Amino acid sequence: MARLLKGLAASLGIAHGKVKIIESAEDHFKFREGDVLVTRITDPTMTVLMNRASAIVCDIGGLTSHPAIVSREMGIPCVVATKEATKKLKDGMEVTVNGTTGEVHG
Repeated sequence: MARLLKGLAASLGIAHGKVKIIESAEDHFKFREGDVLVTRITDPTMTVLMNRASAIVCDIGGLTSHPAIVSREMGIPCVVATKEATKKLKDGMEVTVNGTTGEVHG
């Protein structure tokens, strides 16, 4: 598997799943249990989606950002500050998210 993205490791763990690009919580209808949540940044309205995600990948964020804190509380691997996840990744792509190294492979 080739490395597609490198960002900041925000929540430890490794998970595999299908990418779902989410712009807002209104996109909830296309999100399934075990999908990888890919978004610019999460906010409190996305908590239900985050709870169903196998992993979270964000364009922006830091160790104290919303996705980092909530994913650590939920035990979900998370990578933030990728700069281009929503542009490089496409819906339905199979990826592996490594929240320990901050890498996304596909």
